[in-house]
Amino acid sequence: MEAAVLAVVLFIGVALWSSSSSPAAAAAGTKEELEDGDDQRDMRGGMAITAALVVVAAAAESRWAELGREITYDGRALVVSGARRMFFSGDMHYARSTPEMWPKLIAKAKNGGIDVIQTYVFWNVHEPIQGQYNFEGRYDLVKFIREIQAQGLYVSLRIGPFVEAEWKYGGFPFWLHDVPSITFRSDNEPFKQHMQNFVTKIVTMMKHEGLYYPQGGPIIISQIENEYQMIEPAFGASGPRYVRWAAAMAVGLQTGVPWMMCKQNDAPDPVINTCNGLICGETFVGPNSPNKPALWTENWTSRYPIYGNDTKLRAPEDIAFAVALFIARKKGSFVSYYMYHGGTNFGRFAASYVTTSYYDGAPLDEYVNFDQHNTPKVEFRNISLELAPKSISVLSDCRNVVFETAKVNAQHGSRTANAVQSLNDINNWKAFIEPVSQDLSKSTYTGNQLFEQLTTTKDETDYLWYIVSYKNRASDGNQIARLYVKSLAHILHAFVNNEYVGSVHGSHDGPRNIVLNTHMSLKEGDNTISLLSVMVGSPDSGAYMERRTFGIQTVGIQQGQQPMHLLNNDLWGYQTTFSTPPGNDAVTLNLTSMGKGEVWVNGESIGRYWVSFKAPSGQPSQSLYHIPRGFLTPKDNLLVLVEEMGGDPLQITVNTMSVTTVCGNVDEFSVPPLQSRGKVPKVRIWCQGGKRISSIEFASYGNPVGDCRSFRIGSCHAESSESVVKQSCIGRRGCSIPVMAAKFGGDPCPGIQKSLLVVADCSNADLAPLPPSLPGARRARRSLSLVVVAAAAFGRGTRAVGHTDSSVIAELPLRGGKGRPVFESACREDSGWTTAAAAAAGLAFPRLLHGRVPLVWLNL
Repeated sequence: MEAAVLAVVLFIGVALWSSSSSPAAAAAGTKEELEDGDDQRDMRGGMAITAALVVVAAAAESRWAELGREITYDGRALVVSGARRMFFSGDMHYARSTPEMWPKLIAKAKNGGIDVIQTYVFWNVHEPIQGQYNFEGRYDLVKFIREIQAQGLYVSLRIGPFVEAEWKYGGFPFWLHDVPSITFRSDNEPFKQHMQNFVTKIVTMMKHEGLYYPQGGPIIISQIENEYQMIEPAFGASGPRYVRWAAAMAVGLQTGVPWMMCKQNDAPDPVINTCNGLICGETFVGPNSPNKPALWTENWTSRYPIYGNDTKLRAPEDIAFAVALFIARKKGSFVSYYMYHGGTNFGRFAASYVTTSYYDGAPLDEYVNFDQHNTPKVEFRNISLELAPKSISVLSDCRNVVFETAKVNAQHGSRTANAVQSLNDINNWKAFIEPVSQDLSKSTYTGNQLFEQLTTTKDETDYLWYIVSYKNRASDGNQIARLYVKSLAHILHAFVNNEYVGSVHGSHDGPRNIVLNTHMSLKEGDNTISLLSVMVGSPDSGAYMERRTFGIQTVGIQQGQQPMHLLNNDLWGYQTTFSTPPGNDAVTLNLTSMGKGEVWVNGESIGRYWVSFKAPSGQPSQSLYHIPRGFLTPKDNLLVLVEEMGGDPLQITVNTMSVTTVCGNVDEFSVPPLQSRGKVPKVRIWCQGGKRISSIEFASYGNPVGDCRSFRIGSCHAESSESVVKQSCIGRRGCSIPVMAAKFGGDPCPGIQKSLLVVADCSNADLAPLPPSLPGARRARRSLSLVVVAAAAFGRGTRAVGHTDSSVIAELPLRGGKGRPVFESACREDSGWTTAAAAAAGLAFPRLLHGRVPLVWLNL
C-alpha cells in the first residue's frame, strides 16, 4: 500500500469491555513521574502528596460504593456501576446560550448520538465582584445540569477554574488581578487560596444539589486546571509543585467521581491526563499510567472565528477518521467534540479579536441548526475492500463493513438568512454623538504618566481616552507636525483639537504593538491631543497573565506635512426599535453596513461587532449577529449601537436564519447506521424548525457527479429518480429513500456502482406545495379538521387552503369572518364539503373537480 494511503481495519471484540478494576488498585501500581528537578525534599513532598491522593480517593470510592452507585476507571475506560463505557461527548457552554435554548440544544445533541455534555465553569461570570456570586439566568449552572439529567445524558464538568476557551481573561475575574503579591497558576499562596475557595464553592453546590453520579446525579467526571503543561516551564520548580497541589486539592474534595487534567502529561495519580487537539490518535502520548484510560477532552470540530480571518471548517470525514484512529491506536474510550455547539459571546466576554459568534461551524451551529476521494483496493483475509485515502473501516465479524470514515452519510444542509424587516426609516432612529474628550479638568484620572489600560478600566469597558495638552509656540515655525503613537491595545483613534487625524488596528496573529504615524496640523498656543484606545477582548491564556500590560505606551510629536482631515469619524451612537419576527426561526441582525462597536437589544449586549475589518476573501469575518428570542418582546424591541468607525444604520436589517436546503448522498454499498434495523442503505433527509420539503432541486440514482454543493447527472441515471424522490418526500418533514434498483424501476446501468444524490428545499408549512390528488371523503374530513384553526385565523379576505400528506383541499377565499363555521361544518361530514355548503355560508367555493380548478396547498 502506498504511503499516501492510510487504511486501518478495526475489530470490535467483547473482551475489550469485560471486567473493571478499581482506581484504588490502579493507583497502587502507578509510576511516580512527579520529580520537578528540585532537591530531594521536593521529591519526597511529591511522593507524599501522591500517596495522600491515593488514600483519599480510595476512601471516597468505598463510601460511594456503599450507596450502590459508583464510577471508577481502569486502563481501558471509565467504569460506571461496574460496567465499562464508551462515551461520546459534546461541549456546549451554558453562558454562551440562554436557558430558553438549553432544552433544544441538549435534545438535538442527544439525537446526534451524544451521551455526555461537557462544559466549562466560568469563574468571572459567577463571581464578578469578590465574594458576590451570580448563578442566575444564563449563568444558572444547576439548571443547565438538571436539564441535561432530565434528558438522560451525563455531564463532564470542567471546573478549571482557568478555562481559556477564547473567553475574557481565561475565565478569571479581573479583581483577581489586583490581589497583592499574586501570581496566577503557580505555587503562590494568594492565588491558591482564591482558586481553592471557588472550586470548593462549585463542588459544594454540586453536592448540595445531588448532582454527582454516586448521589444519583449526571456528573461522571470533573476537570481541574486546563492545558497547564503549555506554560508550566515558565514557572520553573513552582510549576510542578502547583500541579501536585491542584490535584491534591481537587481529589480532597471527595466528589466520588474521577478528576482529569487535559494536556498534562505529569498529572498526579489518581488524576487522569487527557488529550486536546485535532489528531489525538497521532499526537497523544497516552495515559501516564497503565491503569488510566485514554480520554480525548477536546476534538476540535472547526477553528474558532477571529476578526480578519475567513471561516475554517473541518470535514466530517476528517473528524470521523481522527476518532476511529484514536480508538484503534490509543485504545480511546471517551471523545468530546469541541465545540458541539459554540454559541454566542454575549457582551464583552470574547477574548482578544475573537468574534461574537463562537465555533459556528460546530455540528450544532450558533442558531441550533445541524450543519470525492480515490478508493484503493485492500486485500484482507481474502476479502477485497475499497478504502478511501486516510480512512478507517470497522468490520463486525472480520468480513462485513459496518462503518467507514470516508463515507459519512450524515445529511448536509445549507442555511439562509432571510431579511424580514429593514430598519431604513430615518424617522425611527435617534442619534447622539459622544464628543471627543478634550477637557483635562474632567478626566477621571490625571498624572504625569501613561496609565495601563486594564488596570485603569478594571476591564469594565473597551474604551479609554488618553488626553494631553501640547503648547505650540510661534517660534517653532512650521505648524505642520507628525503624530507618533505606539500602543499595546488593539485599536487607536487619534484626534487633535477635536479633529480626527487617523486610526490603526492590530490583528489576532499580528505583532502586539500597533503604531500610528500620521500628519497633523497644530495651531499656535495650546493644542489638545485626544487618543481613544480600544480593546477587542482581553487575553485568555499565557504565563503571568497578571503582568500583561495594555494601552498606549509612547506618544511623540515631530514637525511634518499638512494632514488630511476626516470629519465623519467621530464616536457615534444609534438607537431604534423593531418588532420580533413571527415563527421559531433564529433571529439575527445584519450589520454589514456598520463599522465597529457593540450592540444591545432590550438592554442585553449581544456582543461586539467589527464588520469593517475584512478577511482575506474581502468579506467580514462576521456580519450576522444572533439575537436569542429570549431577549425579545413581541414588539418595540430597543436596539442600541455604539459605533466608533462610522457606518450607515439605515441599511441594517432584521433577519431570520434557517436551514432551507438539505442534501443526502449515499451509495448502494454503504452500511445503514448502527441504530437502524434495516439492512438497505438509505438517503435520509429532514427539515428543521417545523418546515417541510417543498421541492426537489436535484435527484439522481446512478453515478451522479459532484456533491451536495455542486452536482450534475452522470453517465448513469435512472429517469424515475426525480418522480420517486418527489413522491416520497414532497410535503413531508422528512423522508427516507432506499438506495436500491427496485425502488427506481430496475438497474439503469448493470455493472456500475450506483449511489443516490438528493438535494431538497425546505420552506415554512404554509408555502410547501403538494402534487394535486383527490383523497377519499373520510381522509378529506380528517385533513380539513387540521386546517381549520390555521386557516380561520388568517381573517378577512385571506385565501385559506390546506392539506396533510397527500390530502388536498380546494382553495377558499374567506369573507366576512365566516370561514370558521363553514370549515367546521364541512369537516364534520363525510362527504359534505360541497359548493352548496359553501354557498349557504355566503362563500364563493369553487367546485372540486379533477383538473378544473386551480389548487394551492398549505402544509401544517
